[in-house]
Parts: sequence; structure tokens; C-alpha cells
Amino acid sequence: MQLHRRDYSVDGRLLLLCLIAAVIGGLSTGAAWALLNLIRFFTNLFFFQTVSFADRSPATHQLGAWVIVVPVLGSLIVGLMARYGSEKIRGHGIPEAIEAILFGKSRMSARVAVLKPLASGIVIGSGGPFGAEGPIIMTGGAIGSLVAQHFSVSAAERKTLLVAGATAGMTAVFGTPVAAVLLAVELLLFEWRPRSLLPVILACAVAGFGRPLLMEAGPLFPLQTAPASLAALGVCLVAGLLSGMLSAVMSKALYRVEDLFAHLPVHWMWWPALGAVAVGVGGWLEPRALGVGYDVIADLLNHRIVASAACSLLAIKAIIWVIALGSGTSGGVLAPLLMLGAGLGTAVSIIFPGSDPSLWPLVCMAAVLAGVLGAPLTAAVFALGLTGDFNALLPLLLATGVSYGFTVMVMRRSIMTEKIARRGLHIYREYSVDPQERVFVEEVMTVDAVSIAAGMALAAADAQYFGDGQLHRAFPVVDADGVVLGMLDRTLLQQALASGAGGTLATLFDKPPACALPTETCQVVARRMASLHLERLPVVYSRDERRLAGLISRSDLVKPTGLSFVEEHVRERLLGRRERPAS
Repeated sequence: MQLHRRDYSVDGRLLLLCLIAAVIGGLSTGAAWALLNLIRFFTNLFFFQTVSFADRSPATHQLGAWVIVVPVLGSLIVGLMARYGSEKIRGHGIPEAIEAILFGKSRMSARVAVLKPLASGIVIGSGGPFGAEGPIIMTGGAIGSLVAQHFSVSAAERKTLLVAGATAGMTAVFGTPVAAVLLAVELLLFEWRPRSLLPVILACAVAGFGRPLLMEAGPLFPLQTAPASLAALGVCLVAGLLSGMLSAVMSKALYRVEDLFAHLPVHWMWWPALGAVAVGVGGWLEPRALGVGYDVIADLLNHRIVASAACSLLAIKAIIWVIALGSGTSGGVLAPLLMLGAGLGTAVSIIFPGSDPSLWPLVCMAAVLAGVLGAPLTAAVFALGLTGDFNALLPLLLATGVSYGFTVMVMRRSIMTEKIARRGLHIYREYSVDPQERVFVEEVMTVDAVSIAAGMALAAADAQYFGDGQLHRAFPVVDADGVVLGMLDRTLLQQALASGAGGTLATLFDKPPACALPTETCQVVARRMASLHLERLPVVYSRDERRLAGLISRSDLVKPTGLSFVEEHVRERLLGRRERPAS
């Protein structure tokens, strides 16, 4: 029985990370409240020329055709902020957070934490067809990163705290803590460890408990549909497939528009203002297409908009959203996608009558989100948290899975990763347990390692072990008690002989060598070898005594990967096969 083996690799630092994450959760909740109030403030300022934090829809403005100018003015301000403040405030937030996590050692600046919500408040408040989730994810992530930078933490620990801030912000805006944790798992953390999962859970819980103190409690779009029948199974498949198609079309359209802006002969600072012209015209034709549009989503879910009006509204919303986001302005993608998905569901409910008509807008908005984000569990639970409708859980799960499967098959990358790939950085979103984490050193090491006595003379060791019949590249040197003094290779020995040194091998080693323990995983030892630029390590029973137990080399560390290759690629039929009798 190998009692040293544990399910998880944790230490006392987990408690420190959880404590810091709790503080970050509270700060991100405050940031979410501030962002929502910024949006309200600028909405009132731009559309109603009043200084107020009242929650008013831009659709009720009385500006007439002058409304076309409003989004242009707001986007022009944000373009200046991006050029002279920080270019990182451009975009919808989640790709920027992913890039900081994977390629920036989770370092984000205070400038982003301040300018991102301000820019998003201006853009959305001036009619930009975006949601608040992307900006708050970026802002919360910046808060988490900034707090982490005041502590002595590793880049991996800083990533955990960045994600804790990002998901806590999402929780505060939407009141969906479980979906926020799943978003971390499916899109941001790129690992599943107690070190990363527990602080994120704690930060989201703090944000969830703190949300009612600053904002309205309860689901954002309360809804209760009837339990789905067996006949709904086929409709779920169709709805998921259509949602996947819409996800793919919207993703491709977005980056096609972005490419068109990139070819304009003007500085990118002016792109948001140019894109905002389309927003203004769209808002003039259909005022409800402006802004976040939570009221429109609620009306679609409750069938308070007739199909013809919904089609017109959603067509304009889709066009201005793609153009505005493709121009590089600041805003989120979740709320517009929820609206477009709900519109698709309205059409599905007309084509396939018989079930609760409110079910399909809910199912399709989650399925579109799953296809665009590449996160089916997040999308299903997010829709569940937004509505509190547990009767819809099974249809949500099926439709989001189908949509996700479709986009995985037909698209190389998602909206979240395409922008990063265009900067020459590739993200591989599949992850599993590293084979080297499952195998311990004692399982792959060379047990009967050839060692050299520390009392042997240098010349004798050269003649016996490094002559024409040399069997190994390096040998552990041990004293009379079997304690490892170091590793001897030809280079070290030849340097000693060339310098005229005499005596025994013991004189070559003046400090304890790097070692491996039989109870360590292959991954831990592989990282140690890489950091020390070594090809092999002596294996000792304990670091205190350093008695030789064996030897592990880089070729030994490849063995677990070979086992994984067999599991993945060797196909065999185990049932229904006749076994030949032994001859």
C-alpha cells in the first residue's frame, strides 16, 4: 500500500489564497455595482441630458434623428481613451483576460481596472449594443491581479486570484455564482485543482451574498415553464443545431467585419466612431436595439413581442452589434447573444408549436451562448440562474450540448480565442490529467543504478567508467554509507583532470545535489530537471539522509506519455471476439 500518495497536491498556501479571494470577491462586487451605475449615469446623460443614476432605457429618448450622433460621440471618447490611456480596454474583455492569464503571467494594470469600466459605461450608456459581463470580467480580473501583485505569489496563484475577481464580478452582475464558477473551469482557469477552484468558489460566494446589499436580489429574468415532454427531445436537437449554426455565423461575421476595419486607411482610434454610425442609424430605426437590452430579453422570454417585430429588432441588433464590436470598441458579448438566441427561440416556438412557448427562447439563448463561448455547462447553468426555471434544465443541457458539438466540429476557434490566435498565440482548450501526474518516480526509475564510490581516484574513475566501454552518460557518486554526493559525467571529470586536480571523487562535490524522491510524481521531477537544465537525477529515500534508491532520466519521464498514447490511439474490440486456443 502506497500511503504517501494523495488525491490532491495542496499545502498551507491554499488558505492564504482563499482569504485573499474572499477580499477580491467583495471588491469585484463593488466594481460591478459601480459599472452598472456608470452605464445608468451615461445613459441619462447622453439620451436625456440629466445627471441621474435612474435605470432608464435609451429606447424612450426624444432625440429623433439626433440619436445617430450619440453613439458616435461616445465611441469617439472611448477611442481617445484607448489610444492615450490603454489599448487593452478595447474588445469585449474575455479574450483579453485569457491572454493575460496564459501569456502575461496574469499581470494586469491599475489603468485597465479604472479605464475598462469607464469606457464600457460610456459606450453602453451612449447606446452601444453590448452587455456588462465582458467589461466586468476584465475589471474584476484586473482587481484580482492587482491585489495579487501586493503579495508574494507565483504566476499560477496570481492566475487563480485574477479569475476569482473576474468570476466574482460576473456573479455580482447576473446573480449566477454557479455559472460563474463553471465559466472559470471551462474558459479561464485551464486546470482543475483545489488551489484554483476553491478560491474561485469562495470569491463567487462572497459576491453572491454581497449582491443583494447593492443590487436587486433574485433572478434577472424570472421564468417558470412547464415540464418538458418526450416530444420536446426532437425540438431540443433542432434548436441546438440551429443555435450552433447561428453561433458559427455570428462568430465568422464578427471577425470578417474586424478584418474590414483593419484595412481602413485611418488609425484604429477612429474605428469605434465609424462603427458607431451604424449603431446610431440602427437605433434610429429601432430604438430598442440600443443599450444592454435586458428588457428586450425579458419580453422575448415571456412572449411579449410579436414575431414580426422580434425579427426586425433582432436583425438590427445583430448587425449593429457585429459592426460595433468589430470596430474594436469596449463592450460585452453575453447580453447581445442572449437576445439573439431568444429571438431564434421565438421563431422555433412558432415552427414547432405544442410545448410551452417560453421554453424555446430560453433554450436557444443558452444554446447560442454555448456555441459562441464553447462552454456548454456554463451556458446551461447560466440560463438556469438567470431564470430560476429548473423545469428547463434537461432541455437546456441537451440543446447546449448539441450547439457546442456543432461548433466544435465546424469551427477551428471560438469568438473567445480567435482574436488571440490572430496575434500569433495559440490556445488549446482541451485539457486532461497529465500522464506524468498519475505516475510516481518509483514506478519508472532505474532501481539497480550503477554508482561510483566517492573514495575512488579521479584517474581510476576515468579509466573504469568513462573509457571506450562507457555504459552510461553519468553516474551517482556515493560515500561508504550510500549517501549521494553528486552526479559525475565525463565533462565534470575531464575538467577536473585538465585542471591538475588529484585526490578522490569526493573532492568534486561541495554541496548537496539536486535529487528526486520515489514518492514524487514524474511531473514534479520533470519540472525540476527543466529548471536546472539536467538530464537525470539521483533518487534518494529522503532529503535528509540522501541514501541512493535509484536513478531517473528524461527517457524515464517519457514512459507515462507512452501509456497515455496507447490509451488514446490503440483501438481494440473486447467483446464478441473469439480467442484462439493456445497451440
